[in-house]
Amino acid sequence: METQHKRIALVTGANQGVGLQVAKELVANGVTVLLGSRDFGKGETAAKEIGPGAVAIQLDVTDQASITAAAERIKKEFGRLDLLVNNAAISNTRKGNLSLQEYAKISRASNASLDEVRAVWETNVFGVLAVYQAMLPLLQKSLDARIVNVSSGVGSLASNADPAFPYRAFFGPVYSASKTALNAMTLAMMIEQEGTGIKINLVSPAFTSTALNGFEGTESVEDGSREVVRVCLLGPDGPNGTFTSWENAIIPW
Repeated sequence: METQHKRIALVTGANQGVGLQVAKELVANGVTVLLGSRDFGKGETAAKEIGPGAVAIQLDVTDQASITAAAERIKKEFGRLDLLVNNAAISNTRKGNLSLQEYAKISRASNASLDEVRAVWETNVFGVLAVYQAMLPLLQKSLDARIVNVSSGVGSLASNADPAFPYRAFFGPVYSASKTALNAMTLAMMIEQEGTGIKINLVSPAFTSTALNGFEGTESVEDGSREVVRVCLLGPDGPNGTFTSWENAIIPW
């Protein structure tokens, strides 16, 4: 009965990095958090690390059967979902030990591996859409539903069109463009949910030191997760349809 009055959140890719930090902070704020993890064992380890309020759930965003099973489990055990954080993402499949600068040279529009593009987009774009579709009926049962899609400022077309943008040289068809596509998918969701009561926000963490970038990021996981957590904890009167970075700084689409 306790969960009847607690917000129920699902965070994808929650066993490490930004997802794990967001889960920790949501639990600390009284939210029951389902830690979506492709590897259930790693999810269980993360849930034990967090403690009461954290529940591991097997969820591979590239596997429709896994997504469907997760939605069925949430429906059976909790009956609804109040917050969906689409965080799971990958940045590459073949960077290996290359630096970001070295990897950028082999992932330009002229020489990017199409197999790598497809693999990254499968998680970052199609995976988010698949999870949205599966979890929407559960979000519709909430009195205060919010979706937070974790994107990146490097996906902003307006920013990358500016020659002065510091990350412009890194814009390519693999990771950066996948986030541009995610932004477009999010806009489609926002338009679909206008007037329904389900609020949707797009957030860019900082350039955070995680496995996603080979730990070359300049911000700690704690600092990089701040905006995601802030937006996740917005109340029913909080804004809708925003694209922001810390602290509530508007990012151009």
